[in-house]
Amino acid sequence: MHGWIILDKPHGLGSTQAVSAVKRALRTQREVLGGTEKWKVGHGGTLDPLATGVLPIAIGEATKLAGRMLDSDKIYDFTIAFGAQTDTLDLEGKVIAQSDVRPTLAQLEAVLPRFIGPIEQAPPAYSAILIDGQRAYDLARKGEQVEMKTRSVAIHALAIAGQEQEEGALAAVTLAAHVSKGTYIRSLARDIALALGTVGHVTMLRRIKAGPFTLETAISLDKLDEAARGGDIGELMLPLTAGLDDIPALAVSPDEALALRQGKMLMGKPHTGLLLAMLGDTPVALVESSGPEIRVVRGFNL
Repeated sequence: MHGWIILDKPHGLGSTQAVSAVKRALRTQREVLGGTEKWKVGHGGTLDPLATGVLPIAIGEATKLAGRMLDSDKIYDFTIAFGAQTDTLDLEGKVIAQSDVRPTLAQLEAVLPRFIGPIEQAPPAYSAILIDGQRAYDLARKGEQVEMKTRSVAIHALAIAGQEQEEGALAAVTLAAHVSKGTYIRSLARDIALALGTVGHVTMLRRIKAGPFTLETAISLDKLDEAARGGDIGELMLPLTAGLDDIPALAVSPDEALALRQGKMLMGKPHTGLLLAMLGDTPVALVESSGPEIRVVRGFNL
């Protein structure tokens, strides 16, 4: 069993807990079907416990591709409530700043273009970033002053998806953002509020898309558990290649497939870039081609 389970992660569940839930489901199915095979399980991109939405879970050989999901673009819907900033920049934290200023819709529309394109962003102090070997959130929880270095990220698109008005001004706004890897939506919300002359924090965060995976193929934990009890998890899984739909396929012969599986280099194929070597319908390896030479980047034991 090798492929992807796309969870619609519920509110309150951490990514590691989601992986554990999938492991339990696979164990349940193994008991139902009487098998003995075990599979590696890993997630393809952390999603905060307070966030919901698309969380790709890799099974078996697909775990070799989990890193690609970490590097992929994401799309989020998120709501900023104006007037209060918390230390965690979301609903979980304590209020550390307040403002009576509420922006108008016109002011928001004027500010948003500043945040589209390459930007510099300081991650939240309550994040998993390592500082001198310690997680930033551990330092923040100890009450230590955490200085977060800015990082370069890209906001590919940012649009208004909803609004809550009070007396002609915005009490809250929901935005849709298409962002690069490494982008912190909580920081984006903080910075948008500050640019509007007020403060704010995230009250809703939902991941709509991660790499090639969307909510359309996402399932709930209840549905996963039901499938496990019926021995039908395989029917909910996407194939390993579903995480590689942006990579051209390279057809190889049985002899070439054997050579790649042995880690050998192929010669004489006029391609360049990253390719997915396929023997019929079976993925053999991710390969990097630099003209006549084709080298294995990641092989699959399928």
